[in-house]
Amino acid sequence: MSPFDDANFCFPVQPGLLANDRVKLTLMTPTRHASAFFHATSAHPDIYAHMPSGPFATEADFVTFLQQKALADPAFLILAIIDKTQPPSAEDDEGALAGMMSFFDTSTIHLSTEIGYVVTLPPFRRTHVTTNAVGLMLQYAFTAEADGGMGLRRVQWKANSVNAASIRVAQRLGFRDEGLLRWHMVFRDGVQKGKVGNGRPLPKGSLDGDVGRDTVVLGLCWDEWEGGVRETVSELMVRTV
Repeated sequence: MSPFDDANFCFPVQPGLLANDRVKLTLMTPTRHASAFFHATSAHPDIYAHMPSGPFATEADFVTFLQQKALADPAFLILAIIDKTQPPSAEDDEGALAGMMSFFDTSTIHLSTEIGYVVTLPPFRRTHVTTNAVGLMLQYAFTAEADGGMGLRRVQWKANSVNAASIRVAQRLGFRDEGLLRWHMVFRDGVQKGKVGNGRPLPKGSLDGDVGRDTVVLGLCWDEWEGGVRETVSELMVRTV
């Protein structure tokens, strides 16, 4: 039985394409992963400073997020990152829960998706985890459908313009800067939630506590992947400590 049998994703998922000898990506489920993930992030609300979701006040709030996104939207696939270099855990028989990543805004018509909702838990930062997890997602995205992949033409990455770490990760893995979306998002009650925005005053009549965000758009396309990015990503995955 595949861990993705319960996924409501618009593409079939072959687990073998989302694992290597150090990292595995599996369907994040409320029953197996939510409690550990919530408790690992609850002391670090800054994790959500650049994201439209979170921080989550309770474990039930995080479960609701998973249900509304992963289970209700076929364009959305939330993945738990498992570090296979660590001992087995309650969350996975092959290793420790190391974070979360997602495919979203996925289109079977336009053959595109976005990688986002990227959270690497604090103990696993600056290790092999993030590079390998994103690399596995890219391999699955650009592998032909006949070989079990998604056969996509484009993968997108959008980041808060002040989130230099997220932008560096994408650039390092071959994404190209494509532009800046000014005033792309409004974080409702962003001040209270610790959101980081563009720092510019909001228009007259905006609600107290709202925060405005500019967004950097980066993209990676199939021809760039075939033209050398695949090899670069594979080398980075092997080389990363």
